[in-house]
Amino acid sequence: MSELIKIRNYVNGKLVDPVMGKYLENINPASGEVYALIPDSDGKDVDAAVKYAKEAFHSWSKTSIEYRHDILSKISDLIRDNLKLLAKAESKDNGKPLWLAKEVDIPRAAANFKFFANAITLFASQAHETDQTAINYTIRRPLGVVSCISPWNLPLYLFTWKIAPALAAGNTVVAKPSELTPMTAFLLSTICMEAGLPAGVLNIVHGYGHSAGQAMVSHDDVKAVSFTGGTETGQKIATLAAPKFKKLSLELGGKNPNIIFADCDYDDMLATTIQSSFSNQGQICLCGSRIFVERPIYEKFKKDFVEAVRKLKVGHPDQPDTRIGALVSASHLDKVKSYLELAKEEGGKILFGGKEVIVEGFENGYYLEPAIIEGLAFDCRTNQEEIFGPVVSIMPFDTEKEVLEYANSVRYGLSCSIWTQNLKRATRISSEIEAGIVWVNTWMLRDLRTPFGGMKDSGIGREGGLDALNFFTEAKNVCIKY
Repeated sequence: MSELIKIRNYVNGKLVDPVMGKYLENINPASGEVYALIPDSDGKDVDAAVKYAKEAFHSWSKTSIEYRHDILSKISDLIRDNLKLLAKAESKDNGKPLWLAKEVDIPRAAANFKFFANAITLFASQAHETDQTAINYTIRRPLGVVSCISPWNLPLYLFTWKIAPALAAGNTVVAKPSELTPMTAFLLSTICMEAGLPAGVLNIVHGYGHSAGQAMVSHDDVKAVSFTGGTETGQKIATLAAPKFKKLSLELGGKNPNIIFADCDYDDMLATTIQSSFSNQGQICLCGSRIFVERPIYEKFKKDFVEAVRKLKVGHPDQPDTRIGALVSASHLDKVKSYLELAKEEGGKILFGGKEVIVEGFENGYYLEPAIIEGLAFDCRTNQEEIFGPVVSIMPFDTEKEVLEYANSVRYGLSCSIWTQNLKRATRISSEIEAGIVWVNTWMLRDLRTPFGGMKDSGIGREGGLDALNFFTEAKNVCIKY
């Protein structure tokens, strides 16, 4: 076995060991083997990171917009320059196909820095004249030290989605990636050093959420928390942060409906539905895990969908024809399998998949066939709870009223896809659906200027565009009498 890679924290511009010298094992989900060590950081590490971030804030917050633009653009360029290295690391850490990391995850991470480098140059204030007697103008100021905590499903993609706007707005950051997928955040540390990001402006602390993460959220000098992850963890964060009056942005779980009407562009719908169901092994909060199909085309869809999914290759992430890689961890694989057993108990029929896959040469990896379930009630646990894996249910419907009841029945309200050529129907359902993001005749088509976030238990706040810059700043009104 080769020597283990030793990941280190990035604090005050340097790579450092955790204060207590403790490390966690980092496992390659495609092989089940330990290949790196992760700092098991705690409150002492967070205290040091916050201290340096607080010191750096005084100078960073007063830098010019042009300077911040140039630094963030340099980081973006370096991410692109290191595309192959970062994609390989992301695939190995997460289990996703290498081609997916190359085509989506790493380019999007670079785009996040480039977008907010440019967005801050266009971030304008408002002015209002009051009856020709006074003028009111609004200025926005960075908050100070902010915490950014990201999940394991899109590691660098979502890590940079939070860090970039926070830095662009003039804040300093203490950030934590998931302990399951820390490698690209570690590599980002070295990129920031190469880009000339001043010491203390970004600090990356690795470790468990219940230790390092909790210390970040509850720290008195942290002014805001941006978190993406599970709803239950989001509730705990809100409980810690709300009494301290910290600003909160929580992007949480989803149980998203995919509503398919008989007048859809069928071929486009079918190809896209395969993607929206099983991309990244179904481990995307925006995946459409509940598929509702208008009855006239239900049987045709069921047949075609099963045949298409049957052709998806489950395999090692490095193989170019792999479409379903490894799930992120053994415990997550067990969780997804438990829901398949629950579905059968609740009367569901597994039309295809749901079995573990043994990949030759990587027999200890966490591989699972994509699963399609039929015959479940819309309000059963399988259709109400987030599974976050390659599992979808399909169900026919007859009327708009009926499908809206099904779609809106869950505690979540993150995204929805609607497939129809009827513009009136599309706008009507888009208005009635309880979701923060609605796609019509598409999925995952993103414009970084638009607000991103969910309703109900899918979170609070919005990320993206000016919404992100507004979140990471505080508004101050100034009134001057003529």
